[in-house]
Amino acid sequence: MVLVKSEVLGAPCWLSLMARDLEAAERFYSAVLGWRFRRGAMGQVFSVAELDGVPVAGIGALAGELAVPVSWMPYFTVDDADAAASRVRERGGTVGVGPVSFPPGGRAALVSDPEGAAFGVWEGRVLAEWRVGDGEAPAWLELHTRNAFDAAMFYGEVLEWGQDTHDGAGSCEVSYEEDRVVLRNDGQAVARLNSGPVEEAAPKPQLRPRWLVHFKVPALEPAKAAAVEHGGGVVEGTGWGDGHRLTLRDPDGGLFTLDESTRAG
Repeated sequence: MVLVKSEVLGAPCWLSLMARDLEAAERFYSAVLGWRFRRGAMGQVFSVAELDGVPVAGIGALAGELAVPVSWMPYFTVDDADAAASRVRERGGTVGVGPVSFPPGGRAALVSDPEGAAFGVWEGRVLAEWRVGDGEAPAWLELHTRNAFDAAMFYGEVLEWGQDTHDGAGSCEVSYEEDRVVLRNDGQAVARLNSGPVEEAAPKPQLRPRWLVHFKVPALEPAKAAAVEHGGGVVEGTGWGDGHRLTLRDPDGGLFTLDESTRAG
């Protein structure tokens, strides 16, 4: 893997699953998405998932250690994790963990926006090969929130979207398309912020505000069958599905969405 300095601040830079049982998670996602795994820089409690030799995501057996729910978490680049965490607090968000140091030479914090959607900020070098968004990337991101335009204000200020940066690095740009907000990196859509009905009560936790991670697959049915066979389940009543996408829950309870795409590996 090649680590480089991020040239664009506020851009998605990594996906990570906080799991309880690393080996069980590896078996499940290998069966559903065809990933292969190798141990990462954090040792035996963390592994890197690869598809066709390209890094896609990380899985760490950290949910119990950090006392956080099992969930997929997107990370965004910042020039200063401590300053970004302060901006989160100042704008009504919450800092759950950190900022703390992680190898090799980075700092991260787990935070949430005012609606409760969790995400991470990362200060440090990023993987040159990693991609998310439209086109050939294996995954993309969607924020499900009460008001996408309010959310865009929060994230724009915290992650400095569309702003002049301190050291000459670029920043992501935001465009408004109907009732959605689209985040673009060098013109390519990398995430979408969608307004919609959300619930904070316990009966339907899948409808709480959250960042949804979408993974692209060539066909939904084989992936769905593999998920059910290996202890996962289909999540009904989310309002996110259609004929070309499906939301699943892994055996630990982590939510993710499959998108049928002819560009999937």
